[in-house]
Amino acid sequence: MVRRTPTQSFRRGEQGGQAGLRLGRGVSCFRRGDDTKKVQLERALQALDPIVRPIASSEQIPTPAPIAAEMLWMAHAKTDIAGRSVADLGSGNGILAIGAKLLGASRAVGVESDPQAVAVARRNGERARVDVEWRHGHVTSFRDQVDTVVMNPPFGAQTRHADRPFLDTAMAVGRVVYTFLNANAEGFVRQRIEDAGGRIDQRHEYAFPIPHLFSFHRETAREVPVLLYRVEAAKG
Repeated sequence: MVRRTPTQSFRRGEQGGQAGLRLGRGVSCFRRGDDTKKVQLERALQALDPIVRPIASSEQIPTPAPIAAEMLWMAHAKTDIAGRSVADLGSGNGILAIGAKLLGASRAVGVESDPQAVAVARRNGERARVDVEWRHGHVTSFRDQVDTVVMNPPFGAQTRHADRPFLDTAMAVGRVVYTFLNANAEGFVRQRIEDAGGRIDQRHEYAFPIPHLFSFHRETAREVPVLLYRVEAAKG
């Protein structure tokens, strides 16, 4: 178990920008040392436009760039990104799919039910100069088999069990799954993954910052305990 506290990373990435990027097809666009590459990735993700009018019922909470970069870098280190097909379920503004492509994914697909979010993601992909397939539809409509799934699904705070179709689809289509989850729902999520034949081989803790986005938010910002799982899905 690893405790992650990326507060300093948030401060470092505030300026955004894409300095140092060298974009290419099918290979990582970052050419320098590993530490520099990770910082470049974080800055590139920080520069992406957010969803202007997030939908509360869909729990469109943005994935912070430092945490998204850390997830993707972790997956990259496990050889789950470069040269692999990657799907981002519930892709929002496209941060995970775009990041995967920047790290050399051979194919990246973003699946999102909100047309506004798809439009934002498409613009972000064009600005980042990466080729991502954007699909408008519910995650259950996605049937393509991929090497890796990366996702920040709804936690079920507004709609009970909203995470179920994301988990079930990810386990059905992905060889490896990286997913965030509400730490308070760990028992349920773990059981559902294991019932589907999955094996959790990495577990990391984060304090996930939630900004004031919706009318029912009473605080300017707060932190929610979130876990990141790496799951090997049962195949064959």
